[in-house]
Amino acid sequence: MEGSSLTKTLVMLVLLLATLTTLALGQSVRGGGGGTRVGFYSSTCRNVESIVQSAVRTAVQANPTIAPGLLRMFFHDCFVNGCDASILINGTNTEKSARPNSLLRGFEVIDAAKSRLETSCPGVVSCADILALAARDSVVLTGGRSWPVPLGRRDGLVSQASDTANLPAFNDPMTVQIQKFADKGLNIQDLVTLVGGHTIGTAACALFSYRLYNFNNTNAPDPDINPAFLPTLRALCPNGGDGSRRVALDTDSVNSFGSSYYNNLRNGRGVIESDAKLWSDQRTQRFVQGFLGANGARFNAEFGRAMVRLGNVEVKTGTQGQIRRVCTATN
Repeated sequence: MEGSSLTKTLVMLVLLLATLTTLALGQSVRGGGGGTRVGFYSSTCRNVESIVQSAVRTAVQANPTIAPGLLRMFFHDCFVNGCDASILINGTNTEKSARPNSLLRGFEVIDAAKSRLETSCPGVVSCADILALAARDSVVLTGGRSWPVPLGRRDGLVSQASDTANLPAFNDPMTVQIQKFADKGLNIQDLVTLVGGHTIGTAACALFSYRLYNFNNTNAPDPDINPAFLPTLRALCPNGGDGSRRVALDTDSVNSFGSSYYNNLRNGRGVIESDAKLWSDQRTQRFVQGFLGANGARFNAEFGRAMVRLGNVEVKTGTQGQIRRVCTATN
């Protein structure tokens, strides 16, 4: 009996060791982390967070639109081949060149932070980790709550414009949105929470003006738009007008991170179609309700947790990928 118990104990220890080794080598699990951890650079680049924060702060103070740009850049990166900074690679057929990413801004901020880190800690910090920190700092600098960012990602080697077809689109039906998030190991609550990042930033008239005049060939506006809000949107985006004109996604706080975005959804003031569906679809409406009114403070806490889950989607760690010398090209 004693020998049998000893054997079982040894087997359990071997299995535990194998599990820990797998994690250390960076075998990525969707939404599971795959080896990222808070304090990853504590002994190799202690100033990583302050260096990235300084670069982001300087840029956002000069141009507030950089904050939502960096946040969306992180989201778009993680949804294509995981959070591996593949969106940062230059080229004619890379993710950066694809239409869904054509209006992103803030690439120069990541490059600036990388340059400083290569001086301070050469060959240590990945571009993927810089982007994850910059997204967090963008939220904080616009009034959101901070959260600890697990680090240890490595940079990907592949960046193809065709892969951006997997990105959630402004006119995706809710079933499609839910499936795209599920494919990344993210649930409906994650979807509703992460899309709340639209509390900062803008959208071009071209992305939603079809809702204002001839929605689904009805010669009428989208019924999800509050009739009292319609004249405001039509004034900003006249029929046949400048499609590149930018309109705040959260008309109450374009540069201030908070839960007013969800109040607007409830009141029929969602600007793009996919946002408006968060309220009109019962599967997502209950989560929107959880962030309304007195529950608004809960959004800040939940957003940080959802960003950690997003940031661990299909990450490369351990010996996977590489640490790029510059973020715009592979080594």
